[in-house]
Amino acid sequence: MYEYAIAWEWLAFAARWFHVITAIAWIGSSFYFIALDLGLVKRPHLPPGAYGEEWQVHGGGFYHIQKYLVAPAQMPEHLTWFKYESYFTWISGFLMLCIVYYGGADLFLIDRHVLDISPPVAIAISLASLAFGWLAYDLLCKSPLGRNTWGLMAVLYVVLVFMAWGYTQLFTGRAAFLHLGAFTATIMSANVFMIIIPNQKIVVADLIAGRTPDPKYGQVAKQRSLHNNYLTLPVIFFMLSNHYPLSFGTQFNWVIAALVFLMGVTIRHWFNTTHARKGRPTWTWIVTVILFILIMWLSTVPKLLSGETNAAAVAPAFQQFAGDPHFPAVKQLVATRCSMCHAAEPAYEGIVRAPNGVELENDADIAAHAREIYVQAGRSHAMPPGNITDITPDERKLLVAWFESAVEGKKQ
Repeated sequence: MYEYAIAWEWLAFAARWFHVITAIAWIGSSFYFIALDLGLVKRPHLPPGAYGEEWQVHGGGFYHIQKYLVAPAQMPEHLTWFKYESYFTWISGFLMLCIVYYGGADLFLIDRHVLDISPPVAIAISLASLAFGWLAYDLLCKSPLGRNTWGLMAVLYVVLVFMAWGYTQLFTGRAAFLHLGAFTATIMSANVFMIIIPNQKIVVADLIAGRTPDPKYGQVAKQRSLHNNYLTLPVIFFMLSNHYPLSFGTQFNWVIAALVFLMGVTIRHWFNTTHARKGRPTWTWIVTVILFILIMWLSTVPKLLSGETNAAAVAPAFQQFAGDPHFPAVKQLVATRCSMCHAAEPAYEGIVRAPNGVELENDADIAAHAREIYVQAGRSHAMPPGNITDITPDERKLLVAWFESAVEGKKQ
C-alpha cells in the first residue's frame, strides 16, 4: 500500500500542473481581451456596426482588429471560441480539490477545534457551498440590482467577505482559503459556461438566420466578463496561499481575505485604466501596498497560528504509525533533523512560522504527517531543503522502513 502514497503524490502533482497550464491559458486570454476591448478606438472609416479598432504589433507582424458590438453584417466562415480554457481550469481545479482536500479530509479539510464533523459531511458542505455561490451570484445579477454594475459589485464584495468568514468557521484555515478561491473560480467559470458562451451562440444563430441580434446578450456577457476580470487576481492569491501559512493560519484570516479582494480591484483598476488610455492612476499601487502591509500586520498580530490537526483527528494514524517498532528512532530523527523548522516557535534563523503549517513536535504530529515525511524526506530528498540538517542516507532509509512497515502491518 505504500506505493499508493507515491502514486497519489504524483497524481496530485499532475492535477496541479494541468490546473496551472489551463489557468495560464484562461487568464492570459481573459486579460488580453479586456485590454483589447478597453483600447479600441472609434474612427470614421469603420464599417457599419463596428464599434472600434486597434492596431497591434507582436512577433514581427502587425494585427488589425475590429470589434462589432452586436455582430458583423455577414458571419465569417470560421470563428475562434475562447471557452475550453475556462472549462478545463475549473475541471482540473476541482480534481485537485478532490485529491488533496476530499482524499485527505481528516488532515487538510477538517479542524475539529473549529467544527467537529465527519469527512462525508465536510465534503457535502464543500460541494453545496460551491453550488450556492453560483446560484446566489446569478440571482443577484438577474435582479434589478444587476442593472447597476458597480452597485452589484459592492454587494458581491459583501457576499465574498461573508463567505470568507463562513469558511473559516467550517474548515481549516488552509482549506478555507482554498475554498474561497474555488467558490470565486466556480462563479467565473460558470459565467463563461452558463452566460457568456450561450449568449454569443444566440447572437451567432440570429445572424445566420438573418435576424437582427438583440444587443442585450452582448451587454450581459460583457458585465459578467468584467466581474471575472476583477476576481481573477484574488483567486490566484488564494490558490497560492496554501504554501504560505502566514496568510491563512491566523484568527484574522477572513479579514486578510477581504483585503485581498480589494487588492485585486486596485491592481486591475490600474491596468484597465491604462489600457483604456485614461491615464496611469499611481494611487492604486499606493493603496495596494498599504493593504498588503496591513495584511502582513494582521498575520503576525496573533502569535499563535491556528492548528490544522489535533489528536482526535489523527487517532487512527497515531495508532498505526506510533505503534510501529521503528517509531522511537523516527521520533528522535525528526527531533534532530526537522523540528527546528517544523515547530510552533521555529529555532532556525529566518523561519518565523512552521513551513506549510506543519509542526512535528510530538508523537501525534509525526503520525499525522507520516505520509508527507515518507514522501518528502524518505523516498525523495525534498526535505530538509538543501539537506541543511545533514540527514544521512541511512536515516532516509529508516523513514522509508517505518512508513512501509506500518502500512504493511495494518494490512496484516
